[in-house]
Amino acid sequence: MNLLSSDERRFARAIAALSRANPFLPERIDAERDALGADFVATEAVWSHHAVELPEPPNLEKLGSRAASIAESARKRLGRGAGTPGAEDARLYEDLVLYALYHRVREPLFSLLQSPKPGRGRVACWEDFNREARRLLDVEALPLSLPLDPAHWFAVAWQVRRAFHHVFTLIVGGSLPAARLRAAVWQSVFTHDLPRYRRSLWSTLGELTTLVVGPSGTGKELAARAIALSRYIPFDPRSASFAAGSSESFFPLNIAALPATLVESELFGHRRGAFTGAVADRAGWLEACPPHGTVFLDEIGDLDGALQVKLLRVLQSREFQRLGDTAPRRFQGKLVAATNRDLARDMRAGRFRPDLYYRLCSDVVRTPTLREQLSGSPAELHNFLRLIARRLAGPDEEAVAAEAEAWIRANLPADYAWPGNVRELEQCVANILVRHAYEPAAAAPVGAMEELSNGVEAGAFTVEELLKRYCSLVYAKTDNFEEAARRLEVDRRTVKAHVDPALVTRYQVGPGSSP
Repeated sequence: MNLLSSDERRFARAIAALSRANPFLPERIDAERDALGADFVATEAVWSHHAVELPEPPNLEKLGSRAASIAESARKRLGRGAGTPGAEDARLYEDLVLYALYHRVREPLFSLLQSPKPGRGRVACWEDFNREARRLLDVEALPLSLPLDPAHWFAVAWQVRRAFHHVFTLIVGGSLPAARLRAAVWQSVFTHDLPRYRRSLWSTLGELTTLVVGPSGTGKELAARAIALSRYIPFDPRSASFAAGSSESFFPLNIAALPATLVESELFGHRRGAFTGAVADRAGWLEACPPHGTVFLDEIGDLDGALQVKLLRVLQSREFQRLGDTAPRRFQGKLVAATNRDLARDMRAGRFRPDLYYRLCSDVVRTPTLREQLSGSPAELHNFLRLIARRLAGPDEEAVAAEAEAWIRANLPADYAWPGNVRELEQCVANILVRHAYEPAAAAPVGAMEELSNGVEAGAFTVEELLKRYCSLVYAKTDNFEEAARRLEVDRRTVKAHVDPALVTRYQVGPGSSP
């Protein structure tokens, strides 16, 4: 039987594409346009959090209502006993129903997010969701592509609602680099294929480690937090409640802020008497973290070599021991790590284990610099300033943001690099708020030796430039053309021809000399 008309099938195909689309990429807009046709209302290309609250995108309600209406009409046809629908129509009907069910509980789930303990206690909208799911999908003539499991679908709906909320609110910025970051975090949670995630990956994706990389002040911890707060939490239909609250699942540890011995204790736990001061048994983050939780290791590049070996074992076997104990314990959660260091360089220098890196890099998220965000969207500065001023000045946010923007545009170069990224911008606004002035820290000059090393490693020099710099370096160390020629095994005239007096002075002054 034809379960759907040609127009309904066209809409259902667009809904299927929309269900698979990353909401933070332009593909979402294309799918909405295909679904709604002439009723589509053009919206912003980048779906981002603004300092000024915007109305809800106008297409959402239309899409949800139309999906529910077509699903209801198709369900009536199924009820008439007209036969078994074709495979494509059955699959499209399934997609329509799941999309309509999500929109049925989207607002109640958002209200649940605003509660003091999100996801704790009995969830009122579950009964309606369960009743509708069974009415629409528990049909003998309908060949389902996945088991009838409303509790699991409800858990995924809750996860999607949380993920959108956390990615949208924690990762700010209307620039394309910010949009790409939000899209990357969404994929870290669901992969690029949400239906496949809903079918099978929801139970195993937590075993993959996510590595967040980027300069200091670019929001690596915010990206990690968005991933952690968006994980799948099972739903128990008997108690009509989730297995845990969604705000109880993030366990951060800043490795650079603690000595190695304390990092080990915080991460693995210890037995009483394992070291001086261990007066009682203590569980570490790996043990305290539940299956739906996430341990976040900030500044993973600073991890001590011995601890790198122990962490590698955890990622390989999911097992560990407390300090001073031999009993094996199991890590059940997800691990997210972050660093601002060049781990490839650290591996070449022997400071970071390659085998650990290749356990960490199964999913890599890169955070953009503030300069990257502002370079393509200069107007973004105003949005960032409003959001920062809101935290600092409350009701005076608009005046403080305007004052900060006027000062920045009058006193800093238009192409100012913001080396401290968003963290520096926050301090800039705070300085202007207090003193009506901001003085950027003077960048430490790159020494001549560091400049030479960096240039060689990057392959930035021509042969002639490299010869000039190296001859100048050797002459600076010997202060004698004959000795320099002997060391270089060339004629003294060759050395003399390539020595640059300015470079010699810099090499003789020392590594901190300015260029």
